[in-house]
Amino acid sequence: MSDLRQRFFIEDSPVRGEIVHLEEALQTILAQRDYAPAIQVLLGEMLSATALLASTLKIKGRISLQIQASGTFKWAMAECNHLGEIRALADYEPDPHFQQAEDSSTVLKTLVNPVLFINIEPEFGERYQGIVPLDKPNLAGCLMQYYDLSAQIPTRIVLASNDQRSGGLLIQLLPRNSEEEQQRVDEDLWPRLTMLTETLKTSELTDLEVQEVLYRLYNEEEVRLPEVEHLKFGCTCSKERCATALTQIGANAVRETLEHQNPIVMDCQFCNARYQFTAEEALGLFGEHLS
Repeated sequence: MSDLRQRFFIEDSPVRGEIVHLEEALQTILAQRDYAPAIQVLLGEMLSATALLASTLKIKGRISLQIQASGTFKWAMAECNHLGEIRALADYEPDPHFQQAEDSSTVLKTLVNPVLFINIEPEFGERYQGIVPLDKPNLAGCLMQYYDLSAQIPTRIVLASNDQRSGGLLIQLLPRNSEEEQQRVDEDLWPRLTMLTETLKTSELTDLEVQEVLYRLYNEEEVRLPEVEHLKFGCTCSKERCATALTQIGANAVRETLEHQNPIVMDCQFCNARYQFTAEEALGLFGEHLS
């Protein structure tokens, strides 16, 4: 029951869902920094949320959630790609409000001028960015509002996290095509599933096997489970990406940096990997050579 995502369908209905459980990958990410308890919880919920949202996309690429604000909390982001690789990072100043947390509301209620970005970056094609108001008590509420109003897809989301595990559950009432509209449908299904989903306790979402969670919620429905998907921590950093960053700042800036730091050292904030560029390597990016 470590890091996985399980899709499920309610047989003969336009309802689909996902359930996510994270443990090893979450602990790997939280171990990269000495995060305050409330920040740990927020990142855990954001990671589960991105894994859920990524499953709704039928593209190769990645989706990320990014919260920006003023005050002691600066920003946090979580990302998941089509390979099931996740990562996350946060920046904030010490604040006594961040020392205890039950859910993401602990951090959200302290934010000044907050905004949530949903970034979709396909490998090929145009990028998309949605802006979500953070005016609900918790992250799940904000994301549900986004789907209900912007995507216009009835959606229910439950998120939970602690310093060891995080989990998430999403169900959606998908649009029906013309052929499906002619079929008989249970009009009470969505209200019934919504009510059942709202009974889910956060401790059940983090501590129970995903099959047990689904059984407890929807045992009177015909639930179909495709093959489970595995999730893992993954970072996209590389020396090649660092080289690209150096070329973007320009040769003059690289020369100035080398006067104070030789070799140039670049650290990845997500995984703590370190990449070094000697003067010869750095200037060679611009076709220059040491005399």
